Amino acid sequence: YVAAVYEHESILSPTPAALVERRSALELMGRNLDIYEQQVLAAARQGAQIIVFPEDGIHGFNFTRSSIYPYLDFVPRSHSGKWNPCREPYLFNDTEVIQRLSCMALKNKLFLVANLGTKQPCERWDPWCPSDGRYQFNTNVAFGADGTLLATYRKHNLYFEYAFDTPPEPDYAFFDTPFAGKFGMFTCFDILFFEPAVNLIRQYNLKQIVYPTAWMNQLPLLSAVEFQQAFATAFNVNILAANIHHPTLGMTGSGIYTPVKSFIYHNMESYGGKLIVAEIPVITPAYKTICFKEQEEIPGRVSEKGKEQSPPSFYAEMMYDNFTFVPVWGEKGELQVCANTLCCYLNYHRAVLTDELYALGVFDGLHTVHGTYYVQACALVKCGGLSFSTCGQEVTDATALIDFQLWGNMSTPYIFPLLLTSGITLDFADHMGWKNNYYFLSKNRTSSGLLTAAIYGRWYEKD
Repeated sequence: YVAAVYEHESILSPTPAALVERRSALELMGRNLDIYEQQVLAAARQGAQIIVFPEDGIHGFNFTRSSIYPYLDFVPRSHSGKWNPCREPYLFNDTEVIQRLSCMALKNKLFLVANLGTKQPCERWDPWCPSDGRYQFNTNVAFGADGTLLATYRKHNLYFEYAFDTPPEPDYAFFDTPFAGKFGMFTCFDILFFEPAVNLIRQYNLKQIVYPTAWMNQLPLLSAVEFQQAFATAFNVNILAANIHHPTLGMTGSGIYTPVKSFIYHNMESYGGKLIVAEIPVITPAYKTICFKEQEEIPGRVSEKGKEQSPPSFYAEMMYDNFTFVPVWGEKGELQVCANTLCCYLNYHRAVLTDELYALGVFDGLHTVHGTYYVQACALVKCGGLSFSTCGQEVTDATALIDFQLWGNMSTPYIFPLLLTSGITLDFADHMGWKNNYYFLSKNRTSSGLLTAAIYGRWYEKD
């Protein structure tokens, strides 16, 4: 099927904390919707059957609970494919944004997914009802090609979004299409948690995901395109990911991903939006992509020879976590590094020695900055400079081509394989998967200089 995602540079309110009338809120949102309209038309002309827009694309961000109120639409909870906002605009008040999105889908005859702020009055007797008597949600909406509202999803894992409420129960949102079956839906920070993302995929056996996001890139392990691809690979799904484009805030990185191929956009240099259109195969629930060569040997540990002259380990901060590292010296070798219950092993060979420092790092613990979640990670990274203290820094360019086999005795089945190359481009492992309780990732010669090769495990039970 043909999918489209649009990385949108949103027109933002210069004073998001100021209280405004609904009229001026609609005027600002209308300017963003005008751009959406052009992009839907452009996507339809290229044969797109579905288009996805980013989180916060219509209203922007940095609001307070009261200042966002005029920007919120009303969405009824149980419409389930019975309401067509474009054809029945009179059914509910404060639905101007929903109506416009519905009409875009109808006029261009494609499925459309967008993100907006919504409001829902609540009763005093509801124990979760906020004191102002209303819920405010960060909401995704999905429309059919006839403009019908098919599904809504209220973001569960908020990322410092003080204007919005967490829904009392996680939403499991999906909608059906004639061209690719069911699509599941979640938003931004949700991708790092079990609820509802993983549970949704497992419970409903979903193979296509739409994913609006407003993601601030964090290298070396959580760049948008890097993690989006890893998620598609880990769960064997297609992901249509639309990010917002604000390079000054570190926000870029959208794409259409299959488990084995991606069509991505990552651009920190220029301004303006970007439409990506690609044709990808429908994944059917029985389809498997990763196979093994039996002769891949996974040693249980590094041979004694490797131990004797093993280089010194050191600590450095990466992604706000205290990683234990060993330097990757010389043209080839075997290394191991451990922390808590996790040991990471690396066999490597460099075709040409460059004056770049690489290190193998391990972290097995609770990540506590900008969210709390338990991570098990084995990571081969390029350091920012030549001193140990630069390992873990954000690096975007590299020249070293490295053949490697990386493995670890992971305690969680949820593993995201990361492989990022120079200029924030993606590469794909030759082999990966489980063998004898070890997860491994191997690659002969990356397509360009290696930035990050990592096995990123999420141990959800320990959150």
